[in-house]
Amino acid sequence: MQEIVAQVANVGFPIVVSIYLLVRVEAKMESLTNSIYELAKVISKFEVRD
Repeated sequence: MQEIVAQVANVGFPIVVSIYLLVRVEAKMESLTNSIYELAKVISKFEVRD
């Protein structure tokens, strides 16, 4: 029984940390994607004026 608890503790912590970081990175990636999209729109407006 203690071996199972030790394995859950050893494997569970990295899994929880990984999931937490993936959720944070996903939110940042969404924000960066939106920023790049907006930047592309602004650049395309400048190209049309020339």
